[in-house]
Amino acid sequence: MTVIVTHLWLLALAALAAALVTGALRRYALAHRVLDTPNARSSHAAPTPRGGGLAIVLSYSACLIWLTTVGVMPYAWSVSLLGAGAIVACVGFIDDHGHVAARWRLMAHFCAAVWALSWLGTLPRLELFGSTAALTPIASGLAALYLVWMLNLYNFMDGIDGIASVETICVCLGGAALYLLADRPMLALLPLSLAAATAGFLYWNLPPARIFMGDSGSGFLGIALGTMSLHAGQVAPPLFWSWLILLGVFVVDATFTLLRRLLRGERIYEAHRSHAYQYAARRFGRHLPVTLAVGMLNLCWLMPIALWVGVGELDGAVGLGIAYFPLTLLVLQFRAGTKEEV
Repeated sequence: MTVIVTHLWLLALAALAAALVTGALRRYALAHRVLDTPNARSSHAAPTPRGGGLAIVLSYSACLIWLTTVGVMPYAWSVSLLGAGAIVACVGFIDDHGHVAARWRLMAHFCAAVWALSWLGTLPRLELFGSTAALTPIASGLAALYLVWMLNLYNFMDGIDGIASVETICVCLGGAALYLLADRPMLALLPLSLAAATAGFLYWNLPPARIFMGDSGSGFLGIALGTMSLHAGQVAPPLFWSWLILLGVFVVDATFTLLRRLLRGERIYEAHRSHAYQYAARRFGRHLPVTLAVGMLNLCWLMPIALWVGVGELDGAVGLGIAYFPLTLLVLQFRAGTKEEV
């Protein structure tokens, strides 16, 4: 815990830097007409600057470099995050300013996943109902798919004001708590730094948002959190399950929506408004109640179960089922993936 206290200045600086850079990016976006213009599939009503998530990328990357330089963070972990995040953020930044074809984006995403996994080394062991699953060459392919899915689902879920930022902060706080319980306080600085940088951006992104995250930020957050979940699994196998539980709100909504759209034969890369959180925002007529509800679900439901699994008192798969069951009922209640009536 002492190491965190001595690095509170770094967390405060990360938040401040992200807030200042976001303000500068907003002025840049307004000057260069980098705007998200509303259409029939949008969840906002006025043209809004986008690309502010780059501030998170820059602030968090600076924290990683510092923590690695002073020996707090494992070198391989930092390189895996910095390299993969840079690839995704660069492609997202270009896409925010114009358009990158889906196939090229997907290729870049897999390159980022391969980079992260190559520096990760040995994949974490997967404990299932008391047994450890054997790692095979197939596991590396599944891990790459997992990282690509994580970064894309974050892109899908970044559709209303503040939701992706609040999700990130909650997940990172839970991840830090897991490291503290595992008596690895230095590693807790990894998610805490991302939470701080995201909090700085959230100042501008709270409903009503003055700037959007854009693909550069959402994709970066997705692959960063996915990679950190694999890092956690290396420390202790139950921690990987815990991270999957912490990410439950986004995983369940995005997965159910994708599967239902696939079954209808729709193009999954086309913009739409059929996620559960989007239906909820329209039902309540505002973004804020939904964003706050996501935060409450994370802190009051998912985090306690994740910590329970993390301390070894609950099997990971059982904990995942307990955590995801009410989330599944919730997204079904809000019609996740059903075709929107025009």
